[in-house]
Amino acid sequence: MPGLFDALELKGATLRNRIGMSPMCQYRAKGDGVPTDWHRTHYRSRALGGVGLIITEMTDIEPRGRITEGCLGLWNDDQRDAFARIGEDVHAEGAAFGVQIAHAGRKSTLDTEIVAPSAIPFSEDRKTPRALTVDEIESIVAGFATAAKRAVEAGVDVVEVHGAHGYLLHQFLSPLSNQRDDEYGEPSRFPLEVVEAVRAALPSTTTLMLRLSLREHQPGGYGRDHVLPLIPAFVAAGVDAFDVSTGGNGPQRPATYPGYQLSDSEAVKRAVDLPVASVGMLHAPELAEHAVREGRTDLVLIGRGLLRNPYWAHEAALQLGVQHQLPGEYAKGL
Repeated sequence: MPGLFDALELKGATLRNRIGMSPMCQYRAKGDGVPTDWHRTHYRSRALGGVGLIITEMTDIEPRGRITEGCLGLWNDDQRDAFARIGEDVHAEGAAFGVQIAHAGRKSTLDTEIVAPSAIPFSEDRKTPRALTVDEIESIVAGFATAAKRAVEAGVDVVEVHGAHGYLLHQFLSPLSNQRDDEYGEPSRFPLEVVEAVRAALPSTTTLMLRLSLREHQPGGYGRDHVLPLIPAFVAAGVDAFDVSTGGNGPQRPATYPGYQLSDSEAVKRAVDLPVASVGMLHAPELAEHAVREGRTDLVLIGRGLLRNPYWAHEAALQLGVQHQLPGEYAKGL
């Protein structure tokens, strides 16, 4: 079996290793959701440190889809051009570049009206969203496609659609948040329409990745048997790879421990012959190596470990006895 530092083939891109930077919101956008020098430094430094795939933080397809005023967007050309500069930086350091596109739905904390599949708040202390009309849903689907086109214009290798962690696609998937009595009451309809629209907007050489929460960890929430039967439909709609996580569609949080979501990525790997990524406390290099060697995941996404150390990949290689050299004068730090 391949190891953590073996290459991974995605559609149209070869990752130099099986380490990815998990999307992590920075809340540092200025003005109209445009990336800043903070984001350029943040992403380039992790690419320089040896990560194979950089996936940006949750990037919203319309202004009301943001979690906060500090969230990134991809609904105008100024945002696209700023992302293109980040993409050039990331590619210059040898990493592949991905953008995660999303809509917060009822998880938005903006001081404006928020929207969702149904008028059900995220929790008792959050405001009640307005249920989307069918016309609005269709407009949001189109917005995902337009954001995907801008991502391609910015030079991405991967577009990840965020269908997890309680954001809008997840809200439609879940009976906790979707209690509609029209055609969009069918849990997979909206997510599948988004995937189909995004795939149609992408060149054949751009990887379409879908992040899913396989379990909800909420009273009355769904388990794996709700999502796994939908995997073939998502593949037919154009998904090239899956990013597997859990939770997020309610206030209750699961107990966490190293590798606590590996069984979820493994379940998806058994269901589909496509690359699968796992996330969640995989920052111990030996555990990350084990997860790949044992076939439990193809790609390890590191979050907080890369916040602590931009050179996590390099340090992991040293611990695992793998040859790995940083560029230029940084190589003298061995």
